[in-house]
Amino acid sequence: MFKPYLDSKVRLDKWLWAARFFKTRNLAKQAIEGGKVHCDGQRVKAAKEISVGITLSIRQDLDEKVVVVKMLSDQRRGSPEAVLLYEETEESKALREKRAAERKAGMGSFIASDHKPDKRERRHIHRFQRINLFPED
Repeated sequence: MFKPYLDSKVRLDKWLWAARFFKTRNLAKQAIEGGKVHCDGQRVKAAKEISVGITLSIRQDLDEKVVVVKMLSDQRRGSPEAVLLYEETEESKALREKRAAERKAGMGSFIASDHKPDKRERRHIHRFQRINLFPED
């Protein structure tokens, strides 16, 4: 079992890595710099020292989690121990489940073609994409 820090502070990128939100510290740092992690509603830097009780908003792929820091650690351990470092808010859980259900329901709306597009159809597809990407042309 790891020793959680109760009084001290830990760098945000180390904590995100230790809490298993990201596989490497470098990925955690890139997410922070890319604006995918907010601390108490504001963008932060990777070197920000966090403390217990801070609210973090973490966006990964299509999901966004809002967690409250319960314990601090800079050591990466197993998943059962990492879950003890934070607590996800009830609103965040409900919103994630709702969005997952919406995505799952929307998957049936995709219509697959029974053939590969020919030259004429590809031209139409490219023209449609060009018009939608660059409407002023």
